[in-house]
Amino acid sequence: MEASELPSAGHAEVRIVAATPEAARHVAEVLRRCFAATEARRYPAGTDGGTRLHLTVDTTHTAEPVRSWLVTSQSSRDDHAQPGEI
Repeated sequence: MEASELPSAGHAEVRIVAATPEAARHVAEVLRRCFAATEARRYPAGTDGGTRLHLTVDTTHTAEPVRSWLVTSQSSRDDHAQPGEI
């Protein structure tokens, strides 16, 4: 995916960076329990032995408990970024 390319509607590109492959896999497993996702692509994350995983999640196919949480947590117009957020 090019830097200027956006994922298709209903999908999100996720990057997980962790100190160990096990930690990155645990995070990816949690995401897969909540959303349909592609197989993670693994890359080295620097010279210190870290791991970077890339996967695409389909936010239109969620598990039931997550679907309920997503509906109730929709952003309102009154939401503001916290200090230090972009």
